[in-house]
Amino acid sequence: MNEVKEFLRNIEQSYKLFQQQQFTFIAALEHCRENAHDKIRPISSISQVQNYMEHYCNNSTDNRILQMFLKLCSEMSKLCQQFESLHPGTPATNNILEKCKILVSQSNDLSSLRARYPHDVVNHLSCDEARNHYGGVVSLIPITLDLMKEWIAHSEKLPRKAIQHVSDQESEQKIAGDKISCHCVATQTLASTERNRDPKGGKTEGKMIRPPWRPPGGPTL
Repeated sequence: MNEVKEFLRNIEQSYKLFQQQQFTFIAALEHCRENAHDKIRPISSISQVQNYMEHYCNNSTDNRILQMFLKLCSEMSKLCQQFESLHPGTPATNNILEKCKILVSQSNDLSSLRARYPHDVVNHLSCDEARNHYGGVVSLIPITLDLMKEWIAHSEKLPRKAIQHVSDQESEQKIAGDKISCHCVATQTLASTERNRDPKGGKTEGKMIRPPWRPPGGPTL
């Protein structure tokens, strides 16, 4: 749990820096829409931003801020995977996680999203920008982060054994995997020794082989 909380804190810190540059982000999207001759559609998905950056971004400032947005989306997607591996989930946590996964999917339609109080990202847009173009894309990250914090709050109320059970299972799987690996190495080593053994006893190349056993008191060679 501590690891995912730290991961979330890092994303929030990065988002604070991004949020301070919202006007730069909107300007970058505006430039890309002009280059793409795509001034009618709203920014409706993460994949649309990715496409703009790859094909219609003409300067380093725009490229930097678009990459920053896409990296935040990627980090949130990775955190969803960590949530899934932490514990089996409850109806409440599974419902929250499913919402997060939908929000950060590449093709999900963001156009109707609107972040509410205490978030003010939509208030920094003009009425036309908020209603028709950018209200959804600027709302994506704060809405998803709120859901992720809600997931952690619910998970921290679960009995410790519910989370520990998953951790124990992963440890057992790792130990079993190590045992299988050791068994395979030992089997390969034994097979290799058998192949290198001279049927008449004596030496093979680079290795000493024990001579055949002879009964006590027998003639020696």
